[in-house]
Amino acid sequence: MECFSCRMNRDLAQLPAAERVAADEHWRVAHCFDTALPGWLVLVPRRHVTSIAELTDAEAATLGTWQVRLSRALRAVTGCPKTYVVQFAEKEGFAHVHFHVIPRPADLPADRIGPRIFGHLGVPEDQRVGDQRRDELAAALGAHLAGAEPAP
Repeated sequence: MECFSCRMNRDLAQLPAAERVAADEHWRVAHCFDTALPGWLVLVPRRHVTSIAELTDAEAATLGTWQVRLSRALRAVTGCPKTYVVQFAEKEGFAHVHFHVIPRPADLPADRIGPRIFGHLGVPEDQRVGDQRRDELAAALGAHLAGAEPAP
């Protein structure tokens, strides 16, 4: 099975907005495609790696910065008071290391707090954030990231 992330990373310019929220030489940010939660982001290395231990020093040096920047952008755009950051990369076709950066809304039901947030992932098509809304969020998040000041 071909790696989904590598297929998406091949030609960034051809991707829909939701698949290229932001990118640099090491990382690409996408809005998750099968979620019911608006703003669920995925941070993906631009090259194929299946373990965090395989990240280069340069990739590792920017990982934390990306996670913080994305969390700040999600707070600004969605109003979420906090985010969850999770990495498993175990599903067939998705073994490429990737980090879920998930907005945790203030009004999140108790049965979705913590790891149960994954109840918002892999939902039926009619419950998913639609393509247009994902693209709108991608544009707003991308604009925020482009104008964001670096942390002191």
